[in-house]
Amino acid sequence: MNHASHITSFYVNMVTEQQILTALKGVVMPDLQKDIVTLDMVKQMVINGTKLDFTVILPPAATEAKGMLEEKIMAALRTVPDITDVSVRFTTEVPRDGRLMGKTSIGVRNTIAVASGKGGVGKSTMSTNLAISLALDGAKVGLLDADIYGPNVPLMMGINERPKGGGGQQIQPLEAYGVKLMSMGFLVNPGDALIWRGPMVHNALRQFLEEIDWQGLDYLVVDLPPGTGDVSLSLSQSVGLTGAVIVTTPQKVALSDVVRGVGMFKQLEVPILGVIENMSYFEAPDTGKRHYIFGNGGGVNMAQEAGIDFLGEVPLEPDVRIGGDEGQPIVVRDPASTAAQSIRVIARKVAAEVAARNLAQESGSGQSEPTLSILN
Repeated sequence: MNHASHITSFYVNMVTEQQILTALKGVVMPDLQKDIVTLDMVKQMVINGTKLDFTVILPPAATEAKGMLEEKIMAALRTVPDITDVSVRFTTEVPRDGRLMGKTSIGVRNTIAVASGKGGVGKSTMSTNLAISLALDGAKVGLLDADIYGPNVPLMMGINERPKGGGGQQIQPLEAYGVKLMSMGFLVNPGDALIWRGPMVHNALRQFLEEIDWQGLDYLVVDLPPGTGDVSLSLSQSVGLTGAVIVTTPQKVALSDVVRGVGMFKQLEVPILGVIENMSYFEAPDTGKRHYIFGNGGGVNMAQEAGIDFLGEVPLEPDVRIGGDEGQPIVVRDPASTAAQSIRVIARKVAAEVAARNLAQESGSGQSEPTLSILN
């Protein structure tokens, strides 16, 4: 009996938690650019003699990298002496923005605002396609059309209904392409103009947030009105924003407005997740030559000057406009198109940035130690 106890103790001393964590620090998530230990992705670790068992929590957008990640983990653990048997499980979970906990009870993990300094740059097009892209990657997504005066989401998502509920019960959002939706466009007759002052807009937004059943969402994407009006302020104060994505076009007049938008979000202490340059170029179908109709490189240069990430370019394609008019966003209308593929990549970058910020937030609050059990 004493001999067996001695052997077990020997193995526990040989294989330590620190050795394992040190090895796993060499496993870097490609999109997040940080290792899985720093990102607090290693959970439920059990060491039983020379056997190791643990769980890795992946964001939905990273599930495609699971095979590659498992190979890296196994290679890293081969450097740990006396580990003979490794069992690793992968689960999927969107990291929660802990900063929202004290501000909102609407039951969403993250709120992502899509903004533009001026109108006409394709902000609502990006909002709808980003929301659908996140849903296609396995997340639970809602889309709130916060452009009270000019709601475009109903047309772009192909929905012309009225939501059900009310009378003391939460209103059920409508749904299209796997995304839950709410817009003022669902509540007013087509062509009706809303002539509201700021307090009325603020009250409508509060109702959209608190009286709609958003429970269980990984992301609530918010399509903001253009400019630096009071809707952004209302959202920041009432529900909080995990981050903002800014949409622009290459020409200077659009970029100068973006700079003001960046300044607004910085004043509101809303992290800027990055800039999308829409209508970057037109590729002639007969020759394949790119024509930079609105200029070239403006979005990249602006992002560099402002010290924020450039998320990518989306080309000018007729099907993007047609899809928006017909209620078929480009990522579902023509998934193989260059525009759709660009948006899918951008959505994964946004998800990765949100995950990196949230996981770093958790690990910075003393929660980075994995759950550990050493069996004797």
